Amino acid sequence: MAKNLVIVESPAKAKTINKYLGSDYVVMASLGHIKDLPAKGLGVDVEHDFAATYEVIPDIKKRNNKQTVAALKKAAREAEAIYLAADPDREGEAICQHLAEELIPKRSKTPHYRVMFNEITKRAVQDAFREPKQIDANLVDAQQARRVLDRLVGYKVSPLLCKTVGGKLSAGRVQSVALRMIVEREREIEAFTKTEYWTIVANLSHDDPPAFDARLVRVGEQTIKSGNFDNETKASELHIKAEDQARALVEEIEGERFRVAEVTTKERKRNPVPPFITSKLQQEAARKLGFSVKRTMQTAQRLYEGIEMGGEGSTGLITYMRTDSTRVSDTALAEVRDFIGKSYGANYLPEKAIQYRSKKGAQDAHEAIRPTDATRTPDSVARFLQPDEMRLYRLIWQRFVASQMTAAVFDQTTIDIEAGRFLFRASGAVQKFDGFLRVYEEGRDEKNEEDEEATRKLPIVGKDDELQRNTVTPEQHSTEPPPRYSEATLVKMLEEKGIGRPSTYAAIIQTIQDREYVERHESKFYPTGLGTTVNDLLVASFNDLFNETYTARMEQELDDIGEGKLKWTTALRDFYTQFERDLVVAEQQMKDKRGEAIATNEKCDNCGAGMVKKFGRFGEYLACSNYPECRTTREVAKPAFVIESNGAKTMSADAGAEGATQEETCDLCGKPMALKRGRFGQFLGCTGYPDCRNIRKISRSGAVAAAPVPLDELCPVDGANLVRRQGRFGEFISCSNYPTCNFIKRETTGVACDKPGCKGELLVKKSKRGRYFYGCSEYPTCDAVYWDKPVSEPCPQCGAPFLLEKKNKKGETIRVCAREDCDFQVEAPVAMTIPEVASPTDRRPIGTPFQ
Repeated sequence: MAKNLVIVESPAKAKTINKYLGSDYVVMASLGHIKDLPAKGLGVDVEHDFAATYEVIPDIKKRNNKQTVAALKKAAREAEAIYLAADPDREGEAICQHLAEELIPKRSKTPHYRVMFNEITKRAVQDAFREPKQIDANLVDAQQARRVLDRLVGYKVSPLLCKTVGGKLSAGRVQSVALRMIVEREREIEAFTKTEYWTIVANLSHDDPPAFDARLVRVGEQTIKSGNFDNETKASELHIKAEDQARALVEEIEGERFRVAEVTTKERKRNPVPPFITSKLQQEAARKLGFSVKRTMQTAQRLYEGIEMGGEGSTGLITYMRTDSTRVSDTALAEVRDFIGKSYGANYLPEKAIQYRSKKGAQDAHEAIRPTDATRTPDSVARFLQPDEMRLYRLIWQRFVASQMTAAVFDQTTIDIEAGRFLFRASGAVQKFDGFLRVYEEGRDEKNEEDEEATRKLPIVGKDDELQRNTVTPEQHSTEPPPRYSEATLVKMLEEKGIGRPSTYAAIIQTIQDREYVERHESKFYPTGLGTTVNDLLVASFNDLFNETYTARMEQELDDIGEGKLKWTTALRDFYTQFERDLVVAEQQMKDKRGEAIATNEKCDNCGAGMVKKFGRFGEYLACSNYPECRTTREVAKPAFVIESNGAKTMSADAGAEGATQEETCDLCGKPMALKRGRFGQFLGCTGYPDCRNIRKISRSGAVAAAPVPLDELCPVDGANLVRRQGRFGEFISCSNYPTCNFIKRETTGVACDKPGCKGELLVKKSKRGRYFYGCSEYPTCDAVYWDKPVSEPCPQCGAPFLLEKKNKKGETIRVCAREDCDFQVEAPVAMTIPEVASPTDRRPIGTPFQ
């Protein structure tokens, strides 16, 4: 056994580090945390200074934790020294502390050290081992405070939600604030009243091309108001409210001569942006690459821990990806400046290195996210990287190199044009020098005036020049509500408000989706009925806990604990004093909510009894007062439907009356359809429920799913006609006698299942997360599943009955043997590559999840 034992979190990291240390070291992986609070029970003694009970994490699927700990203990007993080399942050420090507790007996004389590095390179690793440190007790306390806080909130609040709403629900110190932001944004949008306004644009020409547009900015002494109508219009402002007002102005303008009143040209510089910190990387990867926060962090983790680089072996390509510092080491600055000078020329290299100021409270012990070697261009490493790794590495490399380049320079021109009492203005910009833009340009969530100017070309004009009027056009606009959050904008807002830490954003966003509190549609977050219900309950009882200000303050206190400025038990005691009081109030409020039933003037469609308002899993709803004899329910609001020009039926924005809609009748039994709400949002349900279970889906846009369309094909079970329906996962074909007959027509691959004794065939299926896969028609008797497309072509090497078609790391379509013990592989014929599935109509998905 080697003299020195080194422990890191992951095998990939272990492999990379191992090659930089000599034969006197053995590097092993703990596979993350080895200890945590117990899975069952609170695990925190509130009465005794929040003493926490930790235990070795039990074995879970694909991870034999006890075996890992046993192997580490054996290696520790034989080692002369132990080096704990987990990631350089709070979680890493806690991992090291727990490893020390489990592996090193209290009376042991075996020395143990803490080593940290921000990049996994030979220089950084060897420097860290030359100057090892001890575990930072303050950082361990900060992590423990965070863990105990989260356990107290989750363990005490989640059961209240489950009792009140039902199901397996959870509350979280940070996730609930993120949910609140999404719910409150949705309510802002719902409450928003659009304001109409008009602008006027003149298209003008000079002797020299091109023609250009100028916008009306002033009439007499009044400035044209546009866009922001939150405040009342001042006497000095003109709000063009209607078309007739706009056209009257246009008529007057068309009688005037256009003259250049003033031309202003000035040089404008656009400076590069700092290298990435974690939150900025998450935002930019979402904008430019379409990556989720989770996907970004997983890909960055691989780039940090090490990529196999041929003869070079496993190599870390980027620095540590969890950081809020923009600091860059002097060595890296010298290296990138040398690269810029040689690759782009002296004009692109500033006189001295650019130093960026980190935000207040940033941990400057870390560096910004950058390539470990700036001379490793994306093209030079492309053959070693998977597509996601390549795209993210290119983004990080470009941002870092650009951050040390000279500013881009533009000539910005503004032309003021008089036409009688009217003043028009045109602005444009011409790039004189591209500077850092030669390498990288930061993405934006929304276009701004600067972007428009950069694409607008203006002719060369002088003061008092006459301009020819081509057209004067009035343009209608209306104010827009604030946009829904995307992953990028939600991360940006969480960061700005100091809520959570960028390293936790992926888990937060994933959790509120997994709990079905929010849904993503076209990259935007919408709260579900369940999410809105949970949020309202939490805000009503814990407003002082689940709010932005308190959560941000708590994050600052955790930082203070990590810096030794605050005792972790003091912070927890302050929190728990108020939390205990809130819990008492919450228990009573939620108990009252469960039993609440408010009488209404509505009548039950089934039995004629009165309807009462109740509170359930998806918020308020109407229920028959004869429950449980009559189980009729419906949504509180009645939809008002509008027929679009294309025949589609959508819900109007002013829907508000209670009861069942008169326009819609059940296509199965003829009874009225009522608006209801379920776990996937609003839908139309037959008022004949439970005798008739017919439903019609309502999309986010308000479109009501079309009624089932009869087909010239009979059901093989009962002989009735098959119909095309719209289900949760798209279009599917089923028996018209549903629910009496549950037959669903499934798309087959035409490939027989190869499991011994199975007579089924492989069908195209769709998982709950929307991913296509191929499963046996005899499920659950046969559980054969393939994620790659089966092709009816026997393997020429082993005789397997079919091959699987997939794409390799280079994006090439290949066919491989379906058997894991056979390595046959061949390039797929060009004419038979995997079809892209763009929409439910390309490949008919199944209407319900089968597995």
